[in-house]
Amino acid sequence: MLGALDNLGDITTLGNKMAQFPLDPPLSKMLIVGEELGCSEEIMTVVSMLSVPSIFFRPKDRADESDAAREKFFVPESDHLTFLNVYQQWAHNGYSARWCGDHFVHQKSLKKVREVRGQLEEIMQQQRLQVNSIGTDWDVVRKAICAGYFHNASKLRGIGEYVNLRSRIPANLHPTSSLYGLGYTPDYVVYHEVMYTVKEYMQTVTAVDPYWLAELGPMFFSVKESSSDFHAKQRQEQEARRQMEYEQKLRDDLERQAKQEEAEALVRSGGQVVEVGKKRAPRDNLRKLKSSDATEQEERPRGKKASGPSAVGNDSDSDSAAAKRRRAAGRKPRVRSAWAAAG
Repeated sequence: MLGALDNLGDITTLGNKMAQFPLDPPLSKMLIVGEELGCSEEIMTVVSMLSVPSIFFRPKDRADESDAAREKFFVPESDHLTFLNVYQQWAHNGYSARWCGDHFVHQKSLKKVREVRGQLEEIMQQQRLQVNSIGTDWDVVRKAICAGYFHNASKLRGIGEYVNLRSRIPANLHPTSSLYGLGYTPDYVVYHEVMYTVKEYMQTVTAVDPYWLAELGPMFFSVKESSSDFHAKQRQEQEARRQMEYEQKLRDDLERQAKQEEAEALVRSGGQVVEVGKKRAPRDNLRKLKSSDATEQEERPRGKKASGPSAVGNDSDSDSAAAKRRRAAGRKPRVRSAWAAAG
């Protein structure tokens, strides 16, 4: 249930860590999870406070005064955090015996708590577990408390009445609880133990988030979403999708604008203009094309003109006149012989 044993009943790595502490398994689990969540210092104090029977005393002749002093320490969401608050206030006042008397707190009980806390800190250091503090973020401390007590989770059924989610056993808030008489009651709580008198009373109670139960005890709990929660989640996903599409379109527009500006800059500098989005011909290819054109011009006959209707007629007339002159120049004149003339 707490993860100390596997399905075959063999002890797990977590179980080995838990076994090093002289505590009940739920408290050991709470301490280890507290180290993982960064609040082991606060959980050490809570666990140590649970090791003593009672820290408050209530004289009959000063009952109202002691009740008022006790209420000053109340943390509305948790009796565990109320214990933590008492110890921190005592430490802040130098572990004073007079302070304990003024606030109706047993000094011997707090001394025992301090001693147990020191032993737990030594064990944590031996196990190389960090002693860390979460400061005033007590929601994290409540989650670590839930990790040790999720098997004692109960759901609100009536005014001050709860029912255990696993055993279905009903129990009530004790009148001395910091959650009692606040004007509202949390829907889900975990408790340290049940005290049987005229009624079954939960002792040392802490309000928890149901999502923590599903996260820390998935083999026992799950969260069912209502239709309104489901539709709200769908709307959030659609809004996130639209936002992502808008950002992508904006990036595409900026990229297109940058390419257009690059093309315009190339035009101004006298370079080759190409259509945006198409590759520009390499300069080496342009030089090869120019060299090929020059070679063709050199190989063409110098006297020969390009063919065309008017050019053909002119060349024909010119060639005919030149041929006549050559024939005239090469022909010898015919001289009549003197003998022929005489005859």
